[in-house]
Amino acid sequence: MAIRRRFKPQPRRENKNPHNINNKILASEVRLVGDNVEMGVYPIRQALSKAEEMGLDLVEISPNAEPPVCKIIDYKKFLYEQKKREKVMKAKATKVIVKEIRFGPNTDDHDYDFKKKHAEKFLKEGAKLKAYVFFKGRSIVYKDKGEILLLRLAQDLEEYGKVEQMPRLEGKRMTMFIAPKTKK
Repeated sequence: MAIRRRFKPQPRRENKNPHNINNKILASEVRLVGDNVEMGVYPIRQALSKAEEMGLDLVEISPNAEPPVCKIIDYKKFLYEQKKREKVMKAKATKVIVKEIRFGPNTDDHDYDFKKKHAEKFLKEGAKLKAYVFFKGRSIVYKDKGEILLLRLAQDLEEYGKVEQMPRLEGKRMTMFIAPKTKK
């Protein structure tokens, strides 16, 4: 009887250097760019010797160009600055917050006003609003009441936000999205 061995997947190796550097550059000619370097097209040996003279690395910046574009820089410093730039871009990216408000098809005026105040507050804070009417049991026969309620909410919140998605029935929920108006 043969022994079955389990397949053990090997962990993926990360490419430590996303760019080709020095002797890893395969092109015969490269275009040199950068500070204190005479720009132009050079044979790879000449470009490598220039980088060696300066005590820096020859880094392939744009491998798909014809000929590939290389830069003479300190590679570790280049990676550090690139990571720093990515971190700043990530910090500047806005995070979208979605707040929900739930109604029933037969929501009273007082309850409606109370929830509308919360919706105003959410939109003023810059959060998106997801308003929905939940139909329990046989209350699904009041679809039109639910739609009227959501459209009324959209009309009341017109100065704080604009409707991103009109009321739409999905299963037992009728959903509508309102995005905040940007401040000028």
